[in-house]
Amino acid sequence: MIKWRSGLIFLTALLFIMIISACGNNNEGGSSKSDGSNQSGEKAGSKTLSILTGGTGGTYYPLGGSMAQIISEETDFNANAQSSGASAENMQALKSGEADIAFSQTDIAAYALNGELMFKDNKVDNVKAIGTLYPETVQIITTKDSGINSVEDLKGKSVSVGAPGSGVNANAQQILEIHGLSFDDIKAQSLSFDESTDGIQSGSIDAAFITAGTPTAAVESLSAQKEIKVIPIADDKIKQLIEKYPYYAEDTVPKGTYKIPEDVKTVAVKAMLVVRGELDEDAVYNITKAIFENTNKITHAKGKLIKAETALDGIGNLPLHSGAETYFSEKGIQP
Repeated sequence: MIKWRSGLIFLTALLFIMIISACGNNNEGGSSKSDGSNQSGEKAGSKTLSILTGGTGGTYYPLGGSMAQIISEETDFNANAQSSGASAENMQALKSGEADIAFSQTDIAAYALNGELMFKDNKVDNVKAIGTLYPETVQIITTKDSGINSVEDLKGKSVSVGAPGSGVNANAQQILEIHGLSFDDIKAQSLSFDESTDGIQSGSIDAAFITAGTPTAAVESLSAQKEIKVIPIADDKIKQLIEKYPYYAEDTVPKGTYKIPEDVKTVAVKAMLVVRGELDEDAVYNITKAIFENTNKITHAKGKLIKAETALDGIGNLPLHSGAETYFSEKGIQP
């Protein structure tokens, strides 16, 4: 009798535990938080928004992480940042619908929309701009004792112009063109940034085109070994370049960067955000507003350069998404 009662008590307790456990699992995906999000931090019922950035060691990736957090906090989207091969790859991913928002250089976005250069047979026609972010400066780097003082002085010299089909390569071609030169007038070398600065250090090349936010790590490393020079672009040539290629903007490499003794005038393309044109106008309005009104939440140093007031600088002929256009119009900002 005692054994029978003990068994009944055990079965009753087991049944009770199973009922409690089942009730606890009714919230699929985890228990709800008071703000409507689940244990993973996602808001219940929200749509996912993917942001393509660049390599994990670059600037786009950490910026994208900050922006994804801002969008998730300030809109109805759950945004996530993903690493990628950067500008050209990102434009193609937006075309195929694999992502919603992406980082790109303004010039690469223009080539994609116009079906030029690396997009000659693969035009991208469903991508629109949200706005520009910060300058990616075209830096023509050489040493102080190279004898190169102007773009014209590159004639006959061994010069790194970046990989074929890259943004740097296009920048080099266009700047040389404005100065009446072409790759035929120099000894063009297709080198990465690190290879370029190593080549300048060893003397195997004379100069290099480098398009990146300043200061650029590879150039900083070179400046620790050699006294370097950043070659200026004259005001009239800057004007001609921007007139022909409106995605450029005037820029300056500040005194003290790489230990240079004075400011150097040059040009820059801009890092920018682009979006699939099919995205809803209200959604893009809210995303644009969230980013540009919460730049203080961006932890990366480049966040200080991201401002609504300059978001249309260097955008050239790239079409704005109607949602972004509405936001900037409300702020009184025009292209």
